[in-house]
Amino acid sequence: MLLAILLPPLSMIINGHILKGILCFILQVTLIGWIPAAIWAVVSRSQDLAEKRHQETLRVLAEQGRA
Repeated sequence: MLLAILLPPLSMIINGHILKGILCFILQVTLIGWIPAAIWAVVSRSQDLAEKRHQETLRVLAEQGRA
C-alpha cells in the first residue's frame, strides 16, 4: 500500500496494469495530479486484492461442491 501512495505508476505496473501505470505517470507529472494518482493506485490495488479473494472463495466453494 505504501508503494501505491509513494509511487503510484510503479505500483500499477507491478500489478500488471501497464496502460493504467502510464496514464497514472502522466497524471502524476503534474503536482496537483499526484494526489489523484495515489488515490487511483490505492483503489486499484484494493480492487485487485478483492478480486483475488473472490476467486479464492469461488475455488473453495467449487471444491466443496465436488466433495
